[in-house]
Amino acid sequence: MTDIDTVAPSTIEAAGTLLADATPPAPPALDDHPFLCFCGQDWWYHNRAHSDFQLMTRIARGRKVLLVNSIGMRMPLPGRSTVFFRRVFRKLGSMMKLLKRPLPERPDYWVMTPFMLPFYGIAWVRRLSAWLVHKQVRLAMWRAGIKKPHIFVTVPTALPIARRLDKSSLIYNRSDKHSAFEEADQGFIRELEDGLMRDADLVLYVSRELQTDEKSRTGEKSYFLDHGVDLEHFQRRDPSEEPADLRDIPHPRLGFFGGLDDYTVDFDLLEKVATDLPEAHVVLIGRAMCSMERFEKYDNVHFLDFKEYAQIPAYGSGFDVALMPWLRNEWIEHCNPIKLKEYLALGLDVVTTDFPEARHYADWMRIGKDPDDFVAKIRDTLDSGGVTSSKDLRASVASSTWDARTHELLAAATKAAR
Repeated sequence: MTDIDTVAPSTIEAAGTLLADATPPAPPALDDHPFLCFCGQDWWYHNRAHSDFQLMTRIARGRKVLLVNSIGMRMPLPGRSTVFFRRVFRKLGSMMKLLKRPLPERPDYWVMTPFMLPFYGIAWVRRLSAWLVHKQVRLAMWRAGIKKPHIFVTVPTALPIARRLDKSSLIYNRSDKHSAFEEADQGFIRELEDGLMRDADLVLYVSRELQTDEKSRTGEKSYFLDHGVDLEHFQRRDPSEEPADLRDIPHPRLGFFGGLDDYTVDFDLLEKVATDLPEAHVVLIGRAMCSMERFEKYDNVHFLDFKEYAQIPAYGSGFDVALMPWLRNEWIEHCNPIKLKEYLALGLDVVTTDFPEARHYADWMRIGKDPDDFVAKIRDTLDSGGVTSSKDLRASVASSTWDARTHELLAAATKAAR
């Protein structure tokens, strides 16, 4: 090793110049425009883990945010839609809340549910509903003191309203391929998706598969913004904190938490798991948007219903294997479930069905290629453990925090601003 006192001053000066030149430039300053978010969920009854909520509540730490609860894509119909009356009454309850600031610690975070006419199959009603929602959003923006916001659109039916508002940028949060949703008017939703991709200043993707499929249409506007995870919240809990209704269920436990929807979850596969692994207990946690009666005949299936976001880590910590039993359809082909990172943050061994985004995490979980292989992968995990340690699983998502994703979004929005 060379002593620095023996090095010529000119050499030191030259090295200093090189080091100065190698210093990365400071990141560009972020703008201070507020955000108007047309959300894909409803703040008052959906799980707070959703990306819209996670991103917008963090943005509201430093600027005004107005979150407009989902204005939907289809009208529930008796006989066609599952839990019809529950859907209708919960939306009516949400509308009755009008405009509120639900978080005392975030006084600049506003939430509204506009009154709307959800008859999407009738053109003149769609136009009237868009006019009504536009007027209500304008009034809410005035009340919240929001001018020229970044407009963040997740649900495509918000496009006619977003087009009429003064904005800093239009950001299309392409979180899912909504035109693949069977209950929606797929042709109408596809037109809105096309319009958003055309009009948006920035198109965000969470699915690399969908981003690749649409690259020719979105070009330089396309940006991959992966989902994040709340690492502080999703920490393994001590067994003493295990909830009573979970404590009564024997091990081994094969667990799932999240929405139990019949267009995402493969319930036939879950029945197969219960049948082929009678020694294991399947634990299902979440709001069911379809009947769960089919599982009543299984002594080793336990439906614990919806649990608050704050309770989820305590339940998840009691799983021996975490499941992602997805259907094989176009919706799942273009999805990126947030729960994957939540499972990993809890250090859980994960078994999933095969879908494109899962393959990017193949080093951290087991992927079942078909129903028999899915069951075999669960059995392998129960017999020999997961693919790596719980500590390494958590470390795999250590850099994927929602704070980091929020900063990414703000930087991309600043660059896209008009």
